[in-house]
Amino acid sequence: MNFDQIIKNIKNKVYHPVYLLTGDEPYFIDFISGTIEKNILTEEEKEFNLSILYGLETDPVTVMNYAKRYPMMSNYQVIIVREAQNLDDIDQMVSYVENPLKSTILVICYKYKSVDKRKKFYKAIDRHGVVFESKPVYESQIPAWITGYLKEKGYPIQPQASALLADYLGNDLSRIVNEFEKLTLNIPARTAITPAHIEKFIGISKDFNTFELQKALAQRDIRKANSIINYLNANQKSNPLILTLANLFSFFSKVFTYHYLKDKSKNNVAAALKINPWFVQEYEMASRKYNTEKLKTVITDIREYDARLKGINRGAITDGELLRELVWKILH
Repeated sequence: MNFDQIIKNIKNKVYHPVYLLTGDEPYFIDFISGTIEKNILTEEEKEFNLSILYGLETDPVTVMNYAKRYPMMSNYQVIIVREAQNLDDIDQMVSYVENPLKSTILVICYKYKSVDKRKKFYKAIDRHGVVFESKPVYESQIPAWITGYLKEKGYPIQPQASALLADYLGNDLSRIVNEFEKLTLNIPARTAITPAHIEKFIGISKDFNTFELQKALAQRDIRKANSIINYLNANQKSNPLILTLANLFSFFSKVFTYHYLKDKSKNNVAAALKINPWFVQEYEMASRKYNTEKLKTVITDIREYDARLKGINRGAITDGELLRELVWKILH
């Protein structure tokens, strides 16, 4: 069952006796278990009917004993097992999963990896309950995820602002959502979020960031590029070089791909490069400034400086000097 359907069912009071929430992305697991914790029981019912267990502090037999109890003055009891990946011999719970108590909602939070699908435990929950695979959102998908998430909350966001957030925060969804709290607390609903809002309430400079460096390089604007790298080098904690290199590699690789697209219409370019149509003109501009031979050199240089950053033939050069050298090579 997918994420949206699970959340919809819970809000519509359609419950299942056992939920297995498993996978690499903790955000969706936390959100589903939190929704179950908040919505099924009233505050009065939680006192006797909500149990939170931890994998390192419990065992399958204890979990089953909790699950076999009947609720007190409530239709349901809720048991949430956090960090269930630390439970020993989880297959011991098969007997309960195959015959669960209808008045118990058992939630197994198995984070940072997936349960082996060959295990009897997995197969039993797949037959008698709900299995949710929490997969990571790839960095290329983050701007669209940000736009969709904020739209549901009643906040449109400009493409530049979602790209800025994605560039700065990466694909750590929990961190992204925490930063959204700062925005939504300070901005009235239905207000379009702009880069200026991002700068004011989250502290990400709208003018000096990797995204703006990418744009300056696309335009071959030497003065602007140097101003940005001065800022990035002065604020390395917030702008680690490894992320800057990853973003530049992605950008120039897509510019290289752009050269070979037969259909260069906006929608086709956006689909082929997996970017927002708003940014197509940036790739078009860069393709005019960098031919394929220069792009091969740029991509090779970025790989070289990534290796040097990681210690290969680095010498005593600082991160700031590495970035300055790389930008000079890209622009000349």
